[in-house]
Amino acid sequence: MAAEKPKRYEIAPFTRWVDRAMQHFIKIGGISIVTAVFAIFIFIFWQILPLFSQARVKSDTSWTVPPGDYVALGADEWSALPFLLDREGGVTFVRVDDNASPDRQLIPLPDGESAASLVYHAKRQEVVVGTSHGKVLVAELGYQAAFADGQRTINAKLKAQPPVQVGEAGHPALLADLDGSGAQRLAAVVQQVDGRTRLFAALITQRRSLVGGGAWSVAKRFDLSDQLTGEPLRLLVNQRADSLILVLSDGTLKYFLREGDDLLLRQTWQPFPDTEGAALAVVDFLFGDDSLVVINQRGENRVYSLYEHGDEGRLFGRTKEFPSLSATPIAYSKSLRNKAFLVVGENTASLRYATTETIRWTGSLPFDARLAFVGLKYDSLWFLGGDSTLHRFVLDDPHPEASFKAFFGKIWYEGSAEPKYEWQSTGASDDFEPKLSMVPLLIGTLKGTLYAMLFSVPLALLAALYTSQFAHPDFKRFVKPIMEIMASLPSVILGFLAALWLAPLVEQRVPSFFLMMLILPVTSVVFGAIWNRMPYRIRRRIRQGHEFIFIVPLLALGAWAAWQLGPVLESTWFVARDLSTGAPVADFRLWWVQTTGLPFEQRNSLVVGFMMGFAVIPIIFTITEDALSNVPPAFRSASLALGASRWQTAMRVILPTASAGIFSAIMIGFGRAVGETMIVLMATGNTPIMDFNIFSGMRTLSANIAVELPEAPHHGTLYRALFLGAMLLFLMTFFVNTLAELLRHHLREKYKAV
Repeated sequence: MAAEKPKRYEIAPFTRWVDRAMQHFIKIGGISIVTAVFAIFIFIFWQILPLFSQARVKSDTSWTVPPGDYVALGADEWSALPFLLDREGGVTFVRVDDNASPDRQLIPLPDGESAASLVYHAKRQEVVVGTSHGKVLVAELGYQAAFADGQRTINAKLKAQPPVQVGEAGHPALLADLDGSGAQRLAAVVQQVDGRTRLFAALITQRRSLVGGGAWSVAKRFDLSDQLTGEPLRLLVNQRADSLILVLSDGTLKYFLREGDDLLLRQTWQPFPDTEGAALAVVDFLFGDDSLVVINQRGENRVYSLYEHGDEGRLFGRTKEFPSLSATPIAYSKSLRNKAFLVVGENTASLRYATTETIRWTGSLPFDARLAFVGLKYDSLWFLGGDSTLHRFVLDDPHPEASFKAFFGKIWYEGSAEPKYEWQSTGASDDFEPKLSMVPLLIGTLKGTLYAMLFSVPLALLAALYTSQFAHPDFKRFVKPIMEIMASLPSVILGFLAALWLAPLVEQRVPSFFLMMLILPVTSVVFGAIWNRMPYRIRRRIRQGHEFIFIVPLLALGAWAAWQLGPVLESTWFVARDLSTGAPVADFRLWWVQTTGLPFEQRNSLVVGFMMGFAVIPIIFTITEDALSNVPPAFRSASLALGASRWQTAMRVILPTASAGIFSAIMIGFGRAVGETMIVLMATGNTPIMDFNIFSGMRTLSANIAVELPEAPHHGTLYRALFLGAMLLFLMTFFVNTLAELLRHHLREKYKAV
């Protein structure tokens, strides 16, 4: 019979109940944390998923319109009153809301004159008319909303401005265009005068007074007929009134630029020099008028943009090439909200986005299209069929500028001389191309983390090693709490100090700081070597663990010497030439720029490395010190008993045994540096650049989210792109932590038998 267990060894029922409850509580807590992390991942993924979806186009409604020889299709801002422009200068408005009969209005022309050419500018809601007498006038399409019985009705009215004589009087303007801004416009016409094709342009200005704008008049006329080397097909004037594009029948384009009071030929080129026998079918501007969309009869599609060509200045160069259209292009329309454009070939339509060089949508039309138009709000597509039927399609494409290439590939942006990775989410005008590359932000994140870890890891590990293995216990009692208090310092305070105190200090004394980084370690090593070689009878007089009393004054002396020698070193080795006087001057900042060609910014990576490293050191130190202190004392005693020195014991026994914990400390510090926001935000220029220059700033993913999110439209492209940055941060830390755990487990298994 087994002996009865004494009552003092029995566990009280309440203790058992608490133990079971805590087991379940811990289990539920762990499951909840995993579930919360997974839910965060799903939420972020759900926010970024629409960025990679294609445009959705759905047929909506159609209306029968009167037959006619139509040359342009357009609509008002609300897409409630589309219209068709015919060759006679008539504008037929189609009421799509109340199904009323179409209303045709004639553009008011001078007596005895008719329309010889017409061009519709959707952005200004204007029709440019070249008259039969060589004049050019602008007809404004004015819209007004009226409300009756709770219903909105859109009414349109044509208003023509006084014509301006651009070409030779009495000869029709076979081709004409006019555009500009403010009180200055540029007009151009092509005429047949005495059997010869002539090209005229005119700078038109408007006199303004306190009571408003006056009449338009020709300030200067240009005869460009000598530049006609073939039959002209089209004229294009840009919205800044400083450029003229001439399209010739042999596939040649001529680019004229207004410089001062002259209109000069700047460039002549063929968009398809490698294609013979294919005439140009489409030549038109993209939104912003800095790029040309060119398509030939074979459907080959290229985009030419203005950018700097060295000493030659801004010229057009090929920046994009799209897959060929499957049919001969018939109609073209550009979006006035972004860089999208619509190309139609018989019964095929293709919606394309120029910036990312992607096709947003391609579809077959159940009719033969003659004209096309992209709704002004980029929410509808309009087509005129060959059977005089007007078709409306609903367009749903909220993120046309987003794609995998836009976020992670090189993009050739307008005005840039080459493809590049760039982040610039906003600009000064509506025709700005959003630049949403994540690569500069990833580089900035890794750059800031690299410099912070280079500064913090050696200091933290060596400090933890000394505190746990060499320092006196009395010293350890107040050092470790101080380091833990350092970890609680707010990031905004550290960023404030970095921006207003450390950055100006480093800027003025860069050589001194580098000398400190050299002299202090050397001083420590030399002191250690000398101390080791001192006779034991001298060393034993110093209480073990109090050696720092002697090295601290030496380190202070070394720091002072480095600070004083910095200017001397600067005046000897870092002499540059003053840009204004040409005299030699001792200035490290100027020397760095002139010698390396790299910029020197006050708030740079060196400042971030110091201050963010200061924030990371307490975390790495605390965890490392705990790992080193938790090595069984028997290991240390056995090593010392076998004749090993304290240093040999620490390096060959203690460190390998605690390597798993040390590695975890470094990885946790890495995660802290990757996610740091305020220090990076305040201590750098916060510029998304692509270099590892120690004297330039950066923008990290976390800082970018903090800066951009308050201004990002809800569920807009920028809003979701910032969530994509958050996902990259999430995946980066998840990958690093997973890798760290695997390596930690490997190290633990390797040294478990030690």
